Amino acid sequence: MRLLTQLRNGFSQLVFPRVCVCCGRENTAYQRQVCTFCLEDRFADANPENKLVSSDSLLPEGIFAQHALWQFDKGGALQHLLHQLKYQRLTTIGVDLGRKLGHRLYHNPHIAALLETSESVIVPVPLHYLKFRYRGFNQAFMIAQGLQKTWPDMPICEAGDIVRTKNTRTQTGFSLQKRIENMQDAFKVRKQSVVKDKVAVIVDDVFTTGSTTFELAQTLQKAGSQSIIIATVAQA
Repeated sequence: MRLLTQLRNGFSQLVFPRVCVCCGRENTAYQRQVCTFCLEDRFADANPENKLVSSDSLLPEGIFAQHALWQFDKGGALQHLLHQLKYQRLTTIGVDLGRKLGHRLYHNPHIAALLETSESVIVPVPLHYLKFRYRGFNQAFMIAQGLQKTWPDMPICEAGDIVRTKNTRTQTGFSLQKRIENMQDAFKVRKQSVVKDKVAVIVDDVFTTGSTTFELAQTLQKAGSQSIIIATVAQA
């Protein structure tokens, strides 16, 4: 049986080699798609001083912290990695990135202290059902699944609990004011008990101006959320 298992694993490696989708180096089964080098040393930390805000944005009232894992590199390896997740359906990339994001939150003492002393819930930024039907998955949910692996006591809200009611256009090239108008009244909490009196950790792939996550945060606050943390893979 051991010999058969070794032969099967060897054949699997030959046909489907475990290599990092980011750099092409040999990968491990645990990491699945992104290697240790890329997760630990390839990208620039967006918040090396562990501040409550990793961007230049002024956080609206009720948002405790905004933390991004890495600095976005337009045209670079990180953008390509996120493109593979979002448009080429390599969904386990999201799990790998989310796991790393979860570990990074542990090392931000302000965020870790709040999460370790409060009841919390992970809220992936929802997709409109038409976009979800076209794409087949929500990249923010995959990142959330990875984050949960490092915070196992923190549940992920169900897809129908918080929904996107407005099928917004892509915001690339929009001014800040146009982004805000585009996202106005875009979300709805259908099950308030999911977030009421809890710290909501909003998860997304990229934080740019905050128009999307700030609008979602406002919706969660109206539903009774105690506080909000915004956690993303990249800071544009």
